Amino acid sequence: MACPFCDIVAGRIEASVVAQTAHALAFLDIRQAVPGHVLVVPKAHVEDIYAIEPALAGEVMQLGVRVAHALREVFHPPGLNLWQSNGAAGGQEVAHFHLHVQPRRVADGLLRVYALGVPEPSPRDALDDMARHIRRFLPHDDGVPAPRSHP
Repeated sequence: MACPFCDIVAGRIEASVVAQTAHALAFLDIRQAVPGHVLVVPKAHVEDIYAIEPALAGEVMQLGVRVAHALREVFHPPGLNLWQSNGAAGGQEVAHFHLHVQPRRVADGLLRVYALGVPEPSPRDALDDMARHIRRFLPHDDGVPAPRSHP
């Protein structure tokens, strides 16, 4: 199946490029959810977060940070979202890893996740149990120990 982001990287589809590095490309999303909505993608085809190598993920994120600083200077937004989705259930529409960088304004209507109100805080013991379970499966190839729960 054709990948529109690979086509953009290859120059087969036009894009308004904002910045690039050796392995990452930032361009304006053709569907501007908010003014200044930028996508940052690896130049190589990588389907999702589960397939991306840590070094490449770092390069994509570093470019995303650079773009965020530029968006702050251009749009002067009071907020900003970094958004990355995986799988259809997560809202991923293009099967190529991408990071959305979106300048935000109060009541811009982009996200309605908490439209019905902010969820009540979860009990600490339930959160600690969940954190312990997640840590059991967290890969640590950088020598950094897993964080500990606070008592």
